[in-house]
Amino acid sequence: MKNTFTPARFLKPLLIAIMMFAVSSLYSQKVKPSVSGYIPVNGIKVYYEVYGEGKPLVLLHGAFMTIDTNWGQLIPDLSKNRKVIAIELQGHGHTPFSDRKLSHANLASDVKGVMDYLKIDKADIAGYSFGGAIAYQFAIQNPDRLNKLVIISATYKNTGWIPEVNNVFKTMKPELFTNSPMQTAYDQVAPDKTKWTKFLEQMIAAAGQPFDLGDANISKISAPVLIISGDNDGLDKIELAKTYKLLGGGVSADLSPMPKSRLAIIPGQSHVSLMMQTATILNELNSFLK
Repeated sequence: MKNTFTPARFLKPLLIAIMMFAVSSLYSQKVKPSVSGYIPVNGIKVYYEVYGEGKPLVLLHGAFMTIDTNWGQLIPDLSKNRKVIAIELQGHGHTPFSDRKLSHANLASDVKGVMDYLKIDKADIAGYSFGGAIAYQFAIQNPDRLNKLVIISATYKNTGWIPEVNNVFKTMKPELFTNSPMQTAYDQVAPDKTKWTKFLEQMIAAAGQPFDLGDANISKISAPVLIISGDNDGLDKIELAKTYKLLGGGVSADLSPMPKSRLAIIPGQSHVSLMMQTATILNELNSFLK
């Protein structure tokens, strides 16, 4: 049977799914941050929000998202016994657009800068999708500032995605996001709404570039890592198994000690629908971060 897959055919349902996710998050349960504002970091101003008290947990959102559209359904529970610090990365949400190079290294350095400003010596870091790649970079650059690492539907190299996903990254256009819930969320909080198209162009250009943070660097991560992935979320599961092996997993725990890192494959989930499984995500996070 002839393979009729094309990036354009795949892109429309993907964007519809993302929009549904954004809409569901916009109407999620709200809690007000105890502190919020801007922090001058590396030549830009980074927006952050703080919820709750306790052991610090830093949240890094996915591409084109805001704190609320990514984490709004999880923050009320996560902040019951933790100090949750949610950050909006360069150009996202409240954080202004910048012509500064959009790189994993720069964004991970921004996260460290926020922690420095808030006088947080060490924290757990959780990142979804694009934010997960930044979380991997943070672990590489700042191992002494990390307690535990949570990676949700993300990879540290572009070949960690199946080819169809990489093809989509290469064919995205700004007009595909016109009048989407993501644009609505952006317009509600962005300091300069006229930067929407420039922001999209910057993000799309970055998404189309090959990247690889390095197997050797991943194998050196000493902090416990929880990887959460949907069984059909676009991640190459062969590569994901290799990643888990680099982190010390994939052993027989009946014959050797249980690894400190974990791999959770959630059945029946796509990249977008995975983050809608609030109870499942919370259960995995609470068990790992306790």
